[in-house]
Amino acid sequence: MEKDIIVFALSASVELADEICEHLKVRRGRCKVEHFADGEIIVEPEESVRGKHVFIVQSTNAPTSSTVMEVLIALDACKRASAKEVTVVMPYFGYARQDRKARARQPISARLMADLYEAAGADRMVTIDLHAPQIQGFFKIPTDDLSIVSMFGQYFRSKATNGEITNDIVVVSPDHGGATRARKLADTIPNSTVAIIDKRRSKPNEAEAINLIGDVANKTAIVIDDMIDTGGSMVAGIDMLYKHGATAVYAACSHGVLSGDAVNRINNSSIKELVVSNSIKLPEAAKGVAKIKQISVANMLAKTIQAINEKTPVSNIYSLFND
Repeated sequence: MEKDIIVFALSASVELADEICEHLKVRRGRCKVEHFADGEIIVEPEESVRGKHVFIVQSTNAPTSSTVMEVLIALDACKRASAKEVTVVMPYFGYARQDRKARARQPISARLMADLYEAAGADRMVTIDLHAPQIQGFFKIPTDDLSIVSMFGQYFRSKATNGEITNDIVVVSPDHGGATRARKLADTIPNSTVAIIDKRRSKPNEAEAINLIGDVANKTAIVIDDMIDTGGSMVAGIDMLYKHGATAVYAACSHGVLSGDAVNRINNSSIKELVVSNSIKLPEAAKGVAKIKQISVANMLAKTIQAINEKTPVSNIYSLFND
């Protein structure tokens, strides 16, 4: 496999790419990323990519404009260096929340990002838990939107097995749009039910929990979402669940954006544990915080890269988390 592919890491995902390469048993490709004093960026592969399938690993989290530009410039560099095929492995897809016109004259920036990556030369996109699965339709190239739900299911089943969770489990969606995700997690946890928080969003990063649909009384609640940003709406939802009789509240989010004062907000809340993936590197403030647990998606991404290279079904990877 090492002769056929090369895995490059850009600045936001070096540690994750190293883990992926360990699973693949390949050496991470040498690639130089430089930011000049005026803000310009250059990405330069430091080894030949001619005739190879290149995988560029980069989450486009903050600073989002810079991480996006790194991907675009890396794509251009690899295409001009005669790479046979270039796949972008973008665990966290920045601008995914701008997937529609919620008000007049708003941009659909998720579609813009898709157009940019294609124009720069991407042949395939691999991402994890897009904010809206329909974003796959913005691409004309093959797109694999992987899901961490099976990993979360495995994680919470183990907690129930070892006695950390003793009550009945209810999986809670923090809004109507996430109900399908909550149902998928509930399907992986025997005898669990589903509830939905009725939430109104007045403006970006601000939401108000209005009502609860479903029963959480005397149950352990697990709130499942695609990301946690400032944590304000998550904490409001947690408080509501306790008021409705939940005995303990956990949360599982694919992407720990954790902007602003999110870490302190989570740490000072009544949540038992917040589980996030390493699609985004944890901020320094979150390291050592007992309530924040990070699980790795490196093996799942490595298996996906292997499946793409060997032209086998990507969907087979979910069987890894059935135990």
